[in-house]
Amino acid sequence: MTTLNDANIILDTDSYKSSHFLQYPPHTTRLFSYLESRGGRYPATRFFGLQYILKRYLSVRVTADMVEEAREVIEAHGEPFPYDGWMRVVTAHGGRLPLEVRAVPEGTLVPNHNVLMSVTNTDPELPWLVGWFETMLMRVWYPTTVATQSYYLKQIIREALEQTSDRAAEELPFKLHDFGSRGVSSRESAGLGGLAHLTNFMGSDTLEALRTGRNYYGAPVAGFSIPAAEHSTVTSWGKEHEVEAYRNLVNTFAKPGAVFAVVSDSYDLKYAINVHWGETLRALIEASGATLVVRPDSGEPAAMVRLAVRALDAKFGSELNSKGFKVLRHVRVIQGDGIDEESIREILQTVIGDGFSAENVGFGMGGALLQQVNRDTQRFAYKASAGLIDGEYRGIYKDPVTDPGKRSKDGVLDLVMENGRYVTKAYKTFDTDFPGSLMRTVYRDGELLVDETLEEVRGRV
Repeated sequence: MTTLNDANIILDTDSYKSSHFLQYPPHTTRLFSYLESRGGRYPATRFFGLQYILKRYLSVRVTADMVEEAREVIEAHGEPFPYDGWMRVVTAHGGRLPLEVRAVPEGTLVPNHNVLMSVTNTDPELPWLVGWFETMLMRVWYPTTVATQSYYLKQIIREALEQTSDRAAEELPFKLHDFGSRGVSSRESAGLGGLAHLTNFMGSDTLEALRTGRNYYGAPVAGFSIPAAEHSTVTSWGKEHEVEAYRNLVNTFAKPGAVFAVVSDSYDLKYAINVHWGETLRALIEASGATLVVRPDSGEPAAMVRLAVRALDAKFGSELNSKGFKVLRHVRVIQGDGIDEESIREILQTVIGDGFSAENVGFGMGGALLQQVNRDTQRFAYKASAGLIDGEYRGIYKDPVTDPGKRSKDGVLDLVMENGRYVTKAYKTFDTDFPGSLMRTVYRDGELLVDETLEEVRGRV
């Protein structure tokens, strides 16, 4: 038994797709499918991640060996296989996929129920390829959903900063830090989801996002981090030497202008702040010119942040900014346990209610940022909407009486702006040059046509 080729993109589909070439009406020569968010948690989606999929997967050249391997596996699996069609990709197209993909520019925030991407075939003998790659292309739901959630969390934090801080613009990019790498299902998820978050923020501990950013979006260094302690680097000193663990961190990292974070709840958070940080090491921290970020990591999030902020204020003091809110001297707090949209709102309300600026607090978000989303968070769908059959245009759609919300669009779809609103236009012909389109042809016949940088994507909202 031989191992299967990980680069064989023919196998990256749902099993039943291999039977669909036998199911379309006779003389079908063209199919058109589209992607949309049919609603969900947020009112709009921030489109991101298609360039990665196109570069990494759809730019692969199909070989005869891939076709033979796929036939062997799929037929043994119980499905028919379009051998002649796939060999046509190899012989007539040099292994390049005869598909055209159009999409909105990545980073664009598009209201739900609008077309985000469309796919059609460029070889009339291979219309079923449009459906074959639904599985792969649909996965753009993941980075798009992460980017969308991150974007809306940014608006919550932005509002709090603008209300309470004199430095909202400078503070915002580093207020939501990605702690999610260990909580996702794969390295690829960490890289792509982590980079999706970095379309909105600049802070991350997900190194894999930097690899994805550099390799697929031209970002030399997509995000930044700071030195930080974990429980083992504190508890390995022993409870009786906890303060020495903290002293070592100060001596090592507390340089003028530096920022470093220390998890401080290994034994007793309140005691660590009031005694170790607030008395024993206070003068050392104040003289260093650095900023200490204290991290609670247990207990009810809003209550622990309140405890930490109040205790640090009592020991280090604060200044009143022009908006009448207190800003801690020398210290900040980051909460990385139990962070999601609800706890972010609660923490901000608590801190602001106590008279402190939101700039005193940062957030580290893990599983809820990169893992606790799914395709139905924004109700993504990829559906066929038009075809050429016997040379005639035919609209294609579904309209289930059991769920009207799943009615799909029909037509050759495009996105335009009319009177300041995004509008999905449906043409009843394939013979259109899409006047006024907001979408671009990003891929055709195996070639990536648009290759943008992360900075270009970031600039779109």
